[in-house]
Amino acid sequence: RRDYVAHEVLPQKLKLPEKHVKSKERMDLTSTYKQDYNSYPSPKVPPCIPCVTKHIPNAKMDARTTYKDDYVQWNEPKTELIRANDRFHPTEEKFDHRSIVQADYVYRGPVATQSCKPPMLIQATKDPFVNITNYRVNYVPHPLEKRYIHKSEKYKVNKVPFDGLTTHKVSYKGLAGWPAKNAKPVQSKLLSDLPFSSKTEFQENYQPWPRPTIFTKKPDVYLPPLEKMDLHTTTQINYKPPNGKPAKMCRSFAQLKRNTEPFNSSSITKQDYKPWQHKRLMPIIYAPELTFPAQPMDCLTTFQTDYVPHPLPVTKSYKPDWSGPKHYTELDAKTTYGTSYTPKGIVRCLASYKDPPGYVFEGVDAAGHNLYFPASKRECLQG
Repeated sequence: RRDYVAHEVLPQKLKLPEKHVKSKERMDLTSTYKQDYNSYPSPKVPPCIPCVTKHIPNAKMDARTTYKDDYVQWNEPKTELIRANDRFHPTEEKFDHRSIVQADYVYRGPVATQSCKPPMLIQATKDPFVNITNYRVNYVPHPLEKRYIHKSEKYKVNKVPFDGLTTHKVSYKGLAGWPAKNAKPVQSKLLSDLPFSSKTEFQENYQPWPRPTIFTKKPDVYLPPLEKMDLHTTTQINYKPPNGKPAKMCRSFAQLKRNTEPFNSSSITKQDYKPWQHKRLMPIIYAPELTFPAQPMDCLTTFQTDYVPHPLPVTKSYKPDWSGPKHYTELDAKTTYGTSYTPKGIVRCLASYKDPPGYVFEGVDAAGHNLYFPASKRECLQG
């Protein structure tokens, strides 16, 4: 804002188009292509079809078919058609283009219907319309009641200590019996107390490259300006509001007279359109044609009266009896896993050693991996 200087903006100059002057020279309609290009004669290329030798006979071909040889045409006269000579002869009278409906059904004009709408007795007044309604005249504003605000009760701390017992803990009691025994094998102690080395072969062979230190520039200390900032913009300085004042509302407030009489709920529609007096039509009920008996119905069916119950047939079972022994001994809680399992000691992984015991270092392969062989296998190879 301090360094910006407003430049003077001049109106843009429009360049008038030049008038087209028709030249008197004649166009030759020749192009560079027609002048420089010389056409060459293109000879006709014969098709590259291999020569096929066919045996063509010299005898003349007999074009007669078996049908013409075997089926000879009969010399019989042609029979005439047995058809009555009743060709269509149109009438010479002029066609009027009228249909049967147009000829028989004559239009008799509109039917006069009687309107049952009550006549409008009120005449329109010539007085100007007043924008005052019954609602505006008779409406009495009532004071609003204060809104009910619910106040929540303050939380009171219970002085009785919490026992931590639930209904399940108090009421539920387990089944009677001995508590379950732990069948987990005993864990033996570690063979060696050496800490596990977290270094791998990749970390030992592949070391990171040294990186130079990154040059960082310290930021300059911010010094606030001593001068006071001018908050005026170019628009505020150069733009001036037009001379004038905002328009005022010229609407006059109607002086309403408050009426203390009770509100009349009758309207013009209720006064002019009154309900018709008519009687309710009773339904047409015909006399019953069926005669019902005076005795009550027994509700018995043909199946209930004629059905005779039979006893159920007893079927004989041919299933063979169980011939095996019957054990009445109680089931013990011991399993094969709990009795025959022998816990084994935890062996330390050989990869955690720098030089694993029982192995001899042979060398490094092409991929950079260390090769170890068992000491006993090396002795056998040497022997």
